Amino acid sequence: MQEQPKAPSFVEFFVYWLKLGFISFGGPAGQISMMHQELVEKRRWISEHRFLHALNYTMVLPGPEAQQLATYIGWLMFGVRGGIVAGVLFVLPSLFILSALTWIYLTYGDVPAVEGILYGIKPAVTAIVLFAAYRIGSKALSNNILRVLAVLAFIAIFALEVPFPYIVLSAALIGYLGAQFSPSTFTTGSHHGGGKGSYGPALIDDDTPVPEHAKFKWSRLITFLVVGISIGLAVMGLLSDETLRNMGEFFTKAALVTFGGAYAVLPYIYQGGVDQYAWLTSTQMMDGLALGETTPGPLIMVVAFVGFVGAWTKEIFGPDALLLAGFAGASVATLFTFLPSFLFIFLGGPGVEATRGDLKFSAPLSAVTAAVVGVIINLAVFFAQNVLWPNGGDLDLIATLIGVAAFIALFRFKISIMSVIAACAAIGLTLTVLL
Repeated sequence: MQEQPKAPSFVEFFVYWLKLGFISFGGPAGQISMMHQELVEKRRWISEHRFLHALNYTMVLPGPEAQQLATYIGWLMFGVRGGIVAGVLFVLPSLFILSALTWIYLTYGDVPAVEGILYGIKPAVTAIVLFAAYRIGSKALSNNILRVLAVLAFIAIFALEVPFPYIVLSAALIGYLGAQFSPSTFTTGSHHGGGKGSYGPALIDDDTPVPEHAKFKWSRLITFLVVGISIGLAVMGLLSDETLRNMGEFFTKAALVTFGGAYAVLPYIYQGGVDQYAWLTSTQMMDGLALGETTPGPLIMVVAFVGFVGAWTKEIFGPDALLLAGFAGASVATLFTFLPSFLFIFLGGPGVEATRGDLKFSAPLSAVTAAVVGVIINLAVFFAQNVLWPNGGDLDLIATLIGVAAFIALFRFKISIMSVIAACAAIGLTLTVLL
């Protein structure tokens, strides 16, 4: 029989999340897998059942589920300070790394070597998005009704140009109503799987009572709500530049409709960043996703790239302070994207802990996830059009071959995303040197 694991000090807890922030590559599936391996299997800070219960809740929420899961576990272990530390450290390294890479991109983007690297990465990103659609679809589309829902979502966004939030709301309503007639059609378990492996006793075990700070209290809920909204309004009040205020409003809206993660909400960010506000071009948006794939942290951190480029392009602090402007834009975009995620955990967590085993959200979630598959396929088509047929011209055979090879590497040989990106970047750089 295994011994009870040792409770970590707050310093040990802090160091773990800081380290994870620097190594959390691989998108939400990879990040959740890292947390499961370390927190459930190795350190045994939380049991398998409690881990999956938290994951089920974050899957229902808009926003990045991996970051929200980190926030939830941190909150469960150490209260609000634990949730803030885990959630902030999950994204903070990515903010600084991506800001530095964006500055290099904007300053030296026309350097042949940089262009060559991006030339190789872009087809890989297209393959990664297509593979994400396959990976999610293979789990989510378990019957013909859900498959039809995915097809309808693709048609709605691709052919009819229906805004993404309306697709999400419609799918959730279909799932809710459909479950009244056929519950089994729309009811699934965790979308990330996970067996019932026995790893020994955990600090937060299946039968561990809910800690005092995680119990529901109306006074606590109202306090969190008032403080969270006040922080957002206070920051908005301090933003004297119109571009930064627009970013605050836009990324708050984006945070509230990001069902399905970054791949699903990118069309919404594209519509706002490129078409509505002209913060960046479609080519820069593609380059930003390519950079986002090469950095740790949630892929939704591409918002930092959008904010950086937008504030830089608009010269919000004048032509002599572009770096400061860019970092301000990246910081505003990041803050307003993730602030709602903390509120979702601190406001909803106590209710989730009090109703473990209640799956009343599973039907709308299943329908939304099915619709998200269609949206992701649309995103793959969008990327393919821009990468394989640049500027609406002839098919780029070399880019096509790189993309096909990247997809085969991911699908057939199960090579990691980072390895595929590194290989494609090397190919692009080599082609630039040789040609």
